[in-house]
Amino acid sequence: MADIDDLLQELKQKRDQIRVRMHLASKELQDEWVDLEKKMDDFSKRARLKETGTGVSKALGTVGDELKAGYRRIQRALKDD
Repeated sequence: MADIDDLLQELKQKRDQIRVRMHLASKELQDEWVDLEKKMDDFSKRARLKETGTGVSKALGTVGDELKAGYRRIQRALKDD
């Protein structure tokens, strides 16, 4: 589960960096942010459960990858502003 913990920390760091600039974002980016926040909350709760098993770890990895991609999209869009 160390990989999941590392991923969670990485996502939290990206999230904090983006949160500071979200007030400057377009409505479309703000809507995407709201969706990502819901996924991040769910991911954080599941990661804290420390459940074991290939299925759970794989599912968390998939959600984590989606969150990383979403945060990257928002970061790129904010840089263009």
